[in-house]
Amino acid sequence: MQIYAHRGASADFPELTLAAYEGAVAQGADGFECDVRLTKDEVPVLWHNATMLERAGNPGLIAEMTYKEVSRAYPQILTLDTFLTFAVTSKKSVLIETKHPVISGNRIEEIILETLEKTKGIKGIDLSIMSFSWFAIEKIKKMDPRISTTLLMSKKTPWFSARISSASAIGPGINEIRAEPIRAERIKSSGRTLNVWTVDEPSDIELCKKIGVDILITNMPAQAREVLGYP
Repeated sequence: MQIYAHRGASADFPELTLAAYEGAVAQGADGFECDVRLTKDEVPVLWHNATMLERAGNPGLIAEMTYKEVSRAYPQILTLDTFLTFAVTSKKSVLIETKHPVISGNRIEEIILETLEKTKGIKGIDLSIMSFSWFAIEKIKKMDPRISTTLLMSKKTPWFSARISSASAIGPGINEIRAEPIRAERIKSSGRTLNVWTVDEPSDIELCKKIGVDILITNMPAQAREVLGYP
């Protein structure tokens, strides 16, 4: 089972910052997970919420601010280019989540694919684009069928959506897996990779190992390695 750092080693560092991903490397993560949004001038940046309020104290919407305005409000913000360069240099695989619904629609997927095309050495690491949006996943598959995709699932996501998805991996939350372990069985039996988020409790880490999770996404990579007995 591989261990991916959720927004970096975000239990110990500000999430989605270079410090968080450097910390993830130090903690032995096999890969990185991140969220990507587009600024008004179409710069892809690592950010989770629609607004900057929670992390930067600025109520502005990322989609309505230029990159200059965003970086002024939060100097630590990472662009997707910088993040990918660091991942390649660190030889860490990545999971990139696109957020929906957004003002720009599927433009985020188009920009990410353009960025991947320009990033040198990206073929040296494993990469998958994730989304809770079934339509976003299908859009990616139409634009570039070579790109690996992961359909994220919440407790409200019907199994039918996952069954007919073109995604090569399915990503349910740990709460749903804990409540209904049969979800994991269905995903594995469909031939898909099983990626589970966000797993921080030792008992949940053990559960993921037991049911054959492929990628465990956690805020605490070092703890996950310790629980699993990894060197």
